[in-house]
Amino acid sequence: MARPSPPYLCQFLAPSSLPMEAPPRFTPLIPEAPSRPHLRLWSAPACRSCTTRASGSSTVSIGAVDIDTMSDGDRNPAGIATAVEDVQGDDRWMCLHNRFVSDSKDKEPEVVFMGDSLVQLLHQFEIWRELFSPLHALNFGIGGDATQHVLWRLENGELEHIKPKIIVLWVGTNNHGHTAEQVARGIEAIVRLINLRQPQAQVVVLGLLPRGKNPNPLREKNQRVNELLKLSLPGLANAQFLNVDPGFVNSDGSISHHDMYDYLHLTRSGYARVCKPIHELLQRMLEEALPSTPNATS
Repeated sequence: MARPSPPYLCQFLAPSSLPMEAPPRFTPLIPEAPSRPHLRLWSAPACRSCTTRASGSSTVSIGAVDIDTMSDGDRNPAGIATAVEDVQGDDRWMCLHNRFVSDSKDKEPEVVFMGDSLVQLLHQFEIWRELFSPLHALNFGIGGDATQHVLWRLENGELEHIKPKIIVLWVGTNNHGHTAEQVARGIEAIVRLINLRQPQAQVVVLGLLPRGKNPNPLREKNQRVNELLKLSLPGLANAQFLNVDPGFVNSDGSISHHDMYDYLHLTRSGYARVCKPIHELLQRMLEEALPSTPNATS
């Protein structure tokens, strides 16, 4: 005689002709959380306490994650100070930043260059020693930096121990994934931070150069950033825009490898064409900043 099936298996062994009861509907013990404003997350190198930004937004640290409670109108990833993630594992970016902080404690520059690889590589050419070293200039450029990375560096010590007369800012071409409007606003955020930390300094924002051998969307975006900055920077304190493109784009729309060896970074001759107007402007600004000397009397 066959053993009867246990009651708890009946629902699986019952013939298909028999009616099946619908499974019971469970009510969650914990009610659903009410909808909340969007929270933007980004990685941080270390846990920091809650801070409030000048825009009125706040940042709350939980472990190694920062939660930025910015309003919808304020969200701009290009304007949120962010450290570079050490994906390669050699900590070079943070070591460079720490070296710049150390340099700022030992030197008294009149000019500081801030930015990405176009600033960093300038230091390797003779033209830096010819034109900018005599102006007592420091080079705080790091390859690959975007606006949010420069913001982080400035918020974390690179301007704390110096009082330069001029800060030259050249950044924005690495802001991949950001719109031209976001990049321009990110550059403006850097200028405002410099005005706050270094109110005595004049800020010279260098225009973004065209890039790529042939016409491409990134060229168009960089040009749009420049157009926006030309309109907005006159409204900011101690800031001016300088177009440093001497005409790298040829009549057929191409860029020569003699000017940009990889169609982004400048060659020796490319830097020579770019640096002349920069040097002329800086020299003029420094001369104007000199205190007037009264005429000697006999």
